[in-house]
Amino acid sequence: MRLTSRRCPNAARPTSPPSSPIPPPKWRSSRASASPNRHDDQLLQALQQGATRPGGAFGVRVTILGCGTSGGVPRLGGKDGMGEWGAADSSDPRNRRTRCSILVEDRDKTVLVDTSPDVRAQLLAAKAQTVDAVIWSHEHADQVHGIDDLRPYTFRRGAIEAWADARTLAILRQRFGYVFESGGDGLYHALYDVREFDGPFTAAGAIAVTPIPLDHGIAPSLGFRFGDVLYVNDVVRVPEQAFALMRDADALIVDAMRYRPHPTHAHLELALEWIERIAPRRAFLTNLHVDMDYAELDRRTPTHVHPCHDGLVIEA
Repeated sequence: MRLTSRRCPNAARPTSPPSSPIPPPKWRSSRASASPNRHDDQLLQALQQGATRPGGAFGVRVTILGCGTSGGVPRLGGKDGMGEWGAADSSDPRNRRTRCSILVEDRDKTVLVDTSPDVRAQLLAAKAQTVDAVIWSHEHADQVHGIDDLRPYTFRRGAIEAWADARTLAILRQRFGYVFESGGDGLYHALYDVREFDGPFTAAGAIAVTPIPLDHGIAPSLGFRFGDVLYVNDVVRVPEQAFALMRDADALIVDAMRYRPHPTHAHLELALEWIERIAPRRAFLTNLHVDMDYAELDRRTPTHVHPCHDGLVIEA
């Protein structure tokens, strides 16, 4: 695995609603229970019917577009109005973090996971000429509120292939219905050609994806497996059945928001427990709050565990 880096600047742009009914989640994991549920069963069944290495046995290149919490680092404010850095050293560029998103590349195809509010600046920094498919992990603002910013890619290629589970898709249609529809007598075109998944699928006709059900405390979320790379973000509990989807990984990118426990995100100690159990060759910590200084966090973790920084590239 090779690590290189590029820095990403900041940008942000939320958007607004229409309305449609939201189906109940297909699975609702509770922190107290590790019992199987329908969604876990669907994923596990699909895995058992497919390859022993879920996600496909091919090499992928993953760019960490953003690795910050929902407010980014620095947060707005601060005594001088230049941002609140907390414990993070403002002179270290690795501590400047935009909202979480990754770019996955393989076989000349590019897949974006989550359209963060910073996605325009992130994709410019990554020099992404196009995006062949988008996958949404869940409906929270820091995952989706850059949804309109991919519009320029559609001018040449038409609607972008996009994937979400039924629950997330229903919420996105309610909030951002216009991006999924054409109108204005042909003046406006749909930005996304949406497909719903309830198990493993192939994005952009080339990149095999295994969804991993996660408990985000107040809502369900999804992690994803791309070949030997796991992306397990926005999680406070991993359902027992999901660990079967994470065997034999080369690289794990995992939520480790802060040092103290949090009701909706993993803290460092919990993330390290998962890393020990999953046993990837290398692990990378994401969704990092202002509490987490890059150099200090890197000193505190085992030699095969590293903090992410915006622009980090992982090849596996």
